[in-house]
Amino acid sequence: MKERHPKNKILQQFSRIDFAEIYLFFDYDGHSSLADDEKLRELLYFFNQETENGKLYISYPMVEALKHIEEIDYFKDLCVKCKTNIKYKNLVHARGLSHLHNFNKYDEIIWNQVILCHLKKMNFIVFDSYVFPQEIIIQSLIFIKQLDKFIKKEQKVAVLSGFPIFLFDYFGVIQMKNKLIIN
Repeated sequence: MKERHPKNKILQQFSRIDFAEIYLFFDYDGHSSLADDEKLRELLYFFNQETENGKLYISYPMVEALKHIEEIDYFKDLCVKCKTNIKYKNLVHARGLSHLHNFNKYDEIIWNQVILCHLKKMNFIVFDSYVFPQEIIIQSLIFIKQLDKFIKKEQKVAVLSGFPIFLFDYFGVIQMKNKLIIN
């Protein structure tokens, strides 16, 4: 970053050793003319360790996936087209549960529900079981499963946010299980 932005005085005072962990959050954005699934796979393999090069988390298709739940009971099967521009932000606002539109209004119960839905969905994508995951799942495996099950076959992605996965990775299985109300 310092090399790319040499005039930024704030960046100039830091070096790599000033940061113990680096986390990167990207949207899948498969509809972009610059999108390349093979390059994304390479990025996931390179940015796979937060204490080294950094750890990359992907939201499928975008950050709005966090609040894109149309019905709790059917979130497991929620997919959207990913190779054409579907105006995803508008779609989430139109179809998503209205109480999920504004993050600032989330209470602990809503956050619990949203995080749990996404963690169970991650487990479903990888292991075909919509239950709370019993192990950390690496980002490259989630991407490979998205590719094999959804992107290549249907040009869709299973809606999934990278943020609950980050929390799960960071706190671990046991601590997350203790924090969430799991049913």
